[in-house]
Amino acid sequence: MKRRQFTALASSSVAGSLFLPWQAAMSQSAGFKAGTDYLVLSKPITTDAPKGKVEVLEFFWYNCPHCNAFEPTLSAWGKKLPKDVELKRVPVRFRDTFEAQQRAYYVLETLGKVEQLQGKLFAAIHVEKQSLDKAEALSAWAEKNGIPAAKFTELFNSFSVVGKARRAAQLQEQYKVEGVPALGIGGRFYVDGSLAGSMDRALQITDFLLNEIRKGR
Repeated sequence: MKRRQFTALASSSVAGSLFLPWQAAMSQSAGFKAGTDYLVLSKPITTDAPKGKVEVLEFFWYNCPHCNAFEPTLSAWGKKLPKDVELKRVPVRFRDTFEAQQRAYYVLETLGKVEQLQGKLFAAIHVEKQSLDKAEALSAWAEKNGIPAAKFTELFNSFSVVGKARRAAQLQEQYKVEGVPALGIGGRFYVDGSLAGSMDRALQITDFLLNEIRKGR
């Protein structure tokens, strides 16, 4: 899904001010160029990663066909990450109608069911063509997949899940995300398929940026 250009990168003069000459040099040496293949955030974001770890965020939407196609690749990539990298999924909220699916994700996370049910929820929407954008429909789907509807609804409306959905929306705004799937790296960098050319290449760029962060760059 097409992303919106970052407002901070609306002009070449602004873009040029966002990274230093050494950053441009190290990007070009790897074949990846800041401002072209990925973006450097004008204002770094404080991450929730524990000390000694780098946070990678995947911004997604369950109804997005590109996110559905990317999910198996991301899952496989995530299973091979070194111990100093923490991968987190962040459901976006481009409109208020997205909030139900946001909360549904955090219900799965709370129950430790993301790995078990993430792919199944994508499949229900994109393969089985179920309409799962409202609380009642999501609750019924959860019941069919081993989560009692009452438990799902309790968590769906809980302070914790509502707060996590609100935090996800804040992260989306901080990274200036308007297209998915997209990746935020270390609170400093942003990449998506439009910039990278494909999400496979976006993961290569993410690996590169993780190494640069490890080097203190």
